[in-house]
Amino acid sequence: MSQQVRGVVALKKGEPVSVETIIVPDPGPGEAVVQVQACGVCHTDLHYREGGINDEFPFLLGHEAAGIVESVGEGVTDVAPGDFVILNWRAVDGTCRACRRGEPWYCFSTHNAAQKMTLESGQELSPALGIGAFVEKTLVHSGQCTKVNPAVKPEVAGLLGCGVMAGIGAAINTGGVGRGDSIAVIGCGGVGDAAIAGARLAGAATIIAIDVDDRKLAWAKEFGATHTINSREQDIVEGVQALTDGNGANVVVEAVGRPETFKAAFYARDLAGTVVLVGVPTPDMTVELPLADVFGRGGATKSSWYGDCLPSRDFPMLVDLHLQGRLPLEKFVTETIALDGVEAAFAKMHSGEVLRSVVLL
Repeated sequence: MSQQVRGVVALKKGEPVSVETIIVPDPGPGEAVVQVQACGVCHTDLHYREGGINDEFPFLLGHEAAGIVESVGEGVTDVAPGDFVILNWRAVDGTCRACRRGEPWYCFSTHNAAQKMTLESGQELSPALGIGAFVEKTLVHSGQCTKVNPAVKPEVAGLLGCGVMAGIGAAINTGGVGRGDSIAVIGCGGVGDAAIAGARLAGAATIIAIDVDDRKLAWAKEFGATHTINSREQDIVEGVQALTDGNGANVVVEAVGRPETFKAAFYARDLAGTVVLVGVPTPDMTVELPLADVFGRGGATKSSWYGDCLPSRDFPMLVDLHLQGRLPLEKFVTETIALDGVEAAFAKMHSGEVLRSVVLL
């Protein structure tokens, strides 16, 4: 039988979110119902509310979540009721062309639940990133459930479901940061600070944090930044070169998603270095670069999709590193809130007051 639960919904473009009654059906084949314990407030949820993703309103927001599997549908063998899981939005199918060539982290045919959750009126909801987790219970594809060590606190585990994984993966998986390398990270919000934490894990020697906000630069130091640059006061390229013997960084992660910061990242890297774009631009943004510079500087310019992560590989490993005291996930949690605090959390996020607000259920 279906269940009635409370969840946060964006009913119309640009309007404040509201807490509504959500109808969650029993899981069908390949599906699971998860009792959500915690869900981070991510910029992507705000983009959905503002119509920046698509116009398929109403949206059931929330996607950066952890919880307990309550029930599973026919044919589900990878998780079982009682399992503690992190939700992911890359449930790989194993058969697409990316999976067949041994690169499942690029899977082009990921799974979502076939059934829809609805409002009491019967109106179907569009779950954010195929998850919808600002809700007491949610329906997902079983492949979106990644089992991890239940010793980890839900409020920190859930962050690996999106922003923290995106940043760590941008540095390690996409950027290939290694021992002794130099890295510069432009934009020190949750994703940028996660890239800094990832670079520290990987053994980078020089980790340069770049932002316009001194408060964020102070946070970046807590995650492992060895140097900081306030780009309101100092040119990014000149600042990075000054800290890398005039050469530029081996890897530059752009975690803002703007043309001017992307160009700065391009020129702030060393010859044959790597630029990683993990900040999400808007569709109208363009960038122009001299083709001679693209050729002459060599190296690579990459986009990082979800930190190029494979949830089944990366989530358990990162949880274990956290439990060993090597990855301070707890430092990302600025505050914990209730379901009715999401709208206020959006405002705090927009003004830069928090790294992450996390809904506890």
